[in-house]
Amino acid sequence: MSETSQTEDTHRRIVESMELSDRKACYRALQIRDRRFDGHFFVAVTSTGIYCRPICPARTPKFENVRFYETAAAAQEAGFRACLRCRPEISPEVAGWRGTSNTVSRALKFIEEGFLDQENTSIEVLADRLGVGERQLRRLFDQHVGASPLTVAQTRRILFAKQLIHETQLSMSDVAMASGFGSVRRFNDTFQKLYRRPPSELRRRNKNRPVLSAQEAVTLHVPYQPPYDWNSFLAYLQSRAIAGVEEVRDGLYRRTVSYDGHDGIVEVTNNPSRHGLAVKLMLPSVRALSVIALRVRRMFDTYADVNSIRTHLSGDPALARLIAEHPGLRAPGGWDGFELAIRAILGQQITVEAARQLAGKLVRLCSQPSASLSNDGLTYIFPTAPQVAAADLSALGMPQSRKATLQLLATTVAANPRFFESPGSCEEVIARLRTIPGIGDWTAQYIALRAFRQSDAFPATDIGILRGARSLNGTAMNASELLDRAEMWRPWRAYAAQHLWAASAGQCSQIDPVQ
Repeated sequence: MSETSQTEDTHRRIVESMELSDRKACYRALQIRDRRFDGHFFVAVTSTGIYCRPICPARTPKFENVRFYETAAAAQEAGFRACLRCRPEISPEVAGWRGTSNTVSRALKFIEEGFLDQENTSIEVLADRLGVGERQLRRLFDQHVGASPLTVAQTRRILFAKQLIHETQLSMSDVAMASGFGSVRRFNDTFQKLYRRPPSELRRRNKNRPVLSAQEAVTLHVPYQPPYDWNSFLAYLQSRAIAGVEEVRDGLYRRTVSYDGHDGIVEVTNNPSRHGLAVKLMLPSVRALSVIALRVRRMFDTYADVNSIRTHLSGDPALARLIAEHPGLRAPGGWDGFELAIRAILGQQITVEAARQLAGKLVRLCSQPSASLSNDGLTYIFPTAPQVAAADLSALGMPQSRKATLQLLATTVAANPRFFESPGSCEEVIARLRTIPGIGDWTAQYIALRAFRQSDAFPATDIGILRGARSLNGTAMNASELLDRAEMWRPWRAYAAQHLWAASAGQCSQIDPVQ
């Protein structure tokens, strides 16, 4: 077997099983610095007390001196500190525990959003929100993550703070606030404990650069696992960009955002040399940084383990041909769950362009230009659920029944701001959405795919998907036949859908839904 074949086999064994029992296979991946393993596990070195990414350029440690962990939090809980050279904080997050437990996945989503950073929150409060006991939650985290919820939250805070120190010139107080520590003292104490040095020591090489204020633009690096089909992603965004809210220009995506009463602009562009996205935020609130970074990760699907997905879906030879044409294709998400759901309803049974025009009208009916925005025509913030619920939509050119669905959704979300918190499996998400009159299976599947990031959602009745399915065997399929074919694509049917949409893009369009 060739070295390339051996590497592919090693990758499959680790990625598909998501177990780290084969230490020799992991060590081999470390020796050859294979980027496909970056984010799947971390390497801790007992002789130094440091944990690294498997692509770390440092000298390879002896086999007997290494330990392997699936998450940075697990390595930290075991007493290791993050490497300052390979910077685990910018590793793409494609760890194997994602999706292994609905409860753990939901808990991790809350932690990502800063739930445990808030005052008067605890593991007990988190467990209550999830509907399980505290001991059960701790046990699940130990089984699937290898670290407690508090350690996961602390690791998230400290790694994000470390990224801000390396990549920005924010003051240490702003870094502390942006990363969720709540106080500079708490931040300094934690950093000193974990890294055995004050955070200011990481800034010494940049000591002559001026410190930024919270009012100035900040640029962050959001990593992904290559390849990334950036051009296809931008084309998707450009065809749906709402005038006044977002635009695509010169390889850059820009949109308006609002956080805690502050309005601003976020810009996202590709940085392929660093295998990541460059995210520039112009918003006078440092607390928004982690929230914006999280939304970018979800919208731009940087969590996707494209190599594992490709390996699995390529088990269907016909689909493998489509994947070879777009090996880095992602499943675009929505900036906000409510916004995405509104856009999906607007796009029912009409073209992408017609849906985009309707979205622009809706924005202007429900909101006013922001007084703090005057940036090249981006002056509107997408309306909130209360704004849509209270608006007069009579001037919106669409069927009355669909207007009623829009306002019913808005009323539901206004009364329950947690509506777009994932309640569990893909089937549960779809069932929940379909309780709203006017949201059928296609719309529910589409919202589950884009807003809830359900990797197995599959709107099989979509005209574009059915058109693309002809590329599989040269003949047309109905939705039932396609669903039967798609069984072998589970649990990555959402990505198969993206490839079918891509295959249909060059074909003659009849009804081209919002997709």
